[in-house]
Amino acid sequence: MENKKSKRVYVVGHKNPDTDSICSAIAYANLKNQISNNEYTARRAGQINEETQFVLRHFGVEAPRLLANVHLQVKDMDIKRIEGIKSSTSIKEAWAMMKEENVHTLPVARDHKLEGVITTGDIATSYMDVYDSKILATARTQYQNIINTLDGEIVIGNPHGYFVKGKVVIAASSPDMMESFIEKDDLVILGNRYESQLCAIEMDASCLIVCQGAQVSKTIKKLAEERSIVVITTPHDTFTVARLINQSIPVKYFMSTENLTSFNTLDYVEMVKEEMAKKRYRDFPVIDRKGDVYGLISRRRLLEASKKRVILVDHNEKSQAVDGIEEAEILEIIDHHRLGSLETVGPVYFRNQPVGCTATIVYQMYRENQIKINETIAGLLCSAIISDTLMFRSPTCTGIDRIAAEELAELAKINIEELAQDMFQAGSNLKGKTAEEICFQDFKKFTVGDVTFGVGQINSMSRDELQEIKSKLLPYMEKARQAQQVDMVFFMLTNIIQESTELLCCGNGAREQVLEAFDLSDDIEEIMLKGVVSRKKTIDTSFCNLAAAVGGYRWENRVGSRGI
Repeated sequence: MENKKSKRVYVVGHKNPDTDSICSAIAYANLKNQISNNEYTARRAGQINEETQFVLRHFGVEAPRLLANVHLQVKDMDIKRIEGIKSSTSIKEAWAMMKEENVHTLPVARDHKLEGVITTGDIATSYMDVYDSKILATARTQYQNIINTLDGEIVIGNPHGYFVKGKVVIAASSPDMMESFIEKDDLVILGNRYESQLCAIEMDASCLIVCQGAQVSKTIKKLAEERSIVVITTPHDTFTVARLINQSIPVKYFMSTENLTSFNTLDYVEMVKEEMAKKRYRDFPVIDRKGDVYGLISRRRLLEASKKRVILVDHNEKSQAVDGIEEAEILEIIDHHRLGSLETVGPVYFRNQPVGCTATIVYQMYRENQIKINETIAGLLCSAIISDTLMFRSPTCTGIDRIAAEELAELAKINIEELAQDMFQAGSNLKGKTAEEICFQDFKKFTVGDVTFGVGQINSMSRDELQEIKSKLLPYMEKARQAQQVDMVFFMLTNIIQESTELLCCGNGAREQVLEAFDLSDDIEEIMLKGVVSRKKTIDTSFCNLAAAVGGYRWENRVGSRGI
């Protein structure tokens, strides 16, 4: 059975996600599921902050699952679903299954755990290269396997017993001649001659295979039963039985058990390719998360593997995207930031508007598609707008954002001012957090030419709290710069009430460039930016221009080449 994957599409925001990134992903996935046949599911690319956690709890929504990366994994492929066969399975049954499933390898399992593999090459060896007449006994072949292989019936004996001693002989001669080559415990293939059957019993054979559907007399049955001799009848002639009987050998005798190559459903395809190249097999066992045999994967299926499909919301910077984005198929980008550094193989649906929040765009798309917005989705979208615009205080906020928030608030039956106060209080509660946790709670990386820089931001309604955060962050910023492998780190301590930001700088020349960019005096101790509350607005102008200056070229000359 084929494990056909549904056309799942992940809707995901940026790393270090904020409320807009999470809520827009949830809302847009919900919209797409109503207007498209594919399966859309919201995911997050990082840890959710306190403000967003509050919003999700307030509206009774579970947080999206973490999407650590979008590297292609084995589980993303069409896996041939095959349960492992038992080691007692006959060669004939294994061969029949291979033909039916069109595979060259079968996993052998005990209690669903991989025990070995049997290949077409192993079966060919059993058929062509084995001339040992005692191989059935050596392999401890169950009588039931022999019965099934020969299309036979049990006449006397226990079909669940095993042939463990003696050799396989064909009694084609007279009883006198038979006495010279039949030994105790042998398996004897013979016809309907009473004398031959009796001779085999008297020689204390362990099993009689009576060919061509011949009837077995009561006397022979009685004698065989008294001596615990198994008697099997088959409709096939002696030649056919002799040709087929080795196919009753269990696969455990020929299967490979050492140095097995198998793959887990969570393994990455790039690693799988390397391992496959070292092996001669066409098909490889796949193990699931529980350690159970899941199926098979082939070289051909590896080449046919399709990329993970994603929709990006609230960002279009490669440095902000989920790991492995270069290996994924980007279908859409819904954003309100400057054009970033992402590149795509083919054209994508790219919607970018100069508004204060991605949620505003998502709200417009609901209205454009005439899809009704329920209270929960309305609440999430409204919360995202409140957060990203700092309740309409941000310079990036537009009249479109305000109108959208008010309409959504009405649908969600919420009071904007009350919700905003609760959200900001939850978001500014950073007690007990380390400098690292605070620094990367809302942190984004940018690339302008040869310069890379990171910008973090904390919003608070308390000046004292911001001062406490500052004392924690200052000693940590150099570590943050090194950890992120960027040239500069900037951190915005934003006072929502005062509508101002203190800017912390780290990196060679970072402070000097900021002073120049904002036309500030060299002798100031603290870089206070009055009226600056938006990272987007600051980055779109001063930060990008100062980075361009450091990089030795003008940003304005390159912006077109940095687009999607």
